[in-house]
Amino acid sequence: MATGKRAPAGAAVLRGDITAAIRNAVMHELAEVGYGRLSIEAVARRAGVGKTAIYRRWGNKLEMVLEIVEDVAGRSVPLPDTGSFAGDLQLIMMIVSRALQHRIASQIIPDLMAEAARNQQIAETLQKALRTHQTAVGDKLVGQAVARGELPAGTDPEVAVDMILGPLYWHLAVSRTPLADDYLEKLTSAVMAAMRNTVPD
Repeated sequence: MATGKRAPAGAAVLRGDITAAIRNAVMHELAEVGYGRLSIEAVARRAGVGKTAIYRRWGNKLEMVLEIVEDVAGRSVPLPDTGSFAGDLQLIMMIVSRALQHRIASQIIPDLMAEAARNQQIAETLQKALRTHQTAVGDKLVGQAVARGELPAGTDPEVAVDMILGPLYWHLAVSRTPLADDYLEKLTSAVMAAMRNTVPD
């Protein structure tokens, strides 16, 4: 008679569906009440689990939020290769602007940035995750443009990504101003002109 494998006992069993439910609950709670008012009890209730399920995975609220936010913030965005610098810029701007306008992200990002001013661990986690992502975007877009001869060798990827993402973040996460229909097209032209006229050190 065939017998199934016995699952490990105790804390070794961390079901993926429960972890996913908790992560989803954390994001929704952050969007609704912010980090300051977020509680383990509320997360557990929304996820449909007991508090022990959360404490088996994270020691406290800060640890839980840091891991989940780092994972979300550090997720790679598809890096485009449309065949032209202009096309790459427009596509990455469209992807980022849509992400910043997502219902949950638009609530969580300003709250966490404000919390980062008071909590060094949150600040360091956000900076690390975002900078890693931004470096990858800058290196890919600028590297492709230099290889095509569209930008001069030595163009600074960090400056480029600041120019690409900075205005979008300002409009959508700080001033919370809707983008005009032609804004991304105008921003693309402005970034291209500025980068082509930048003289590398």
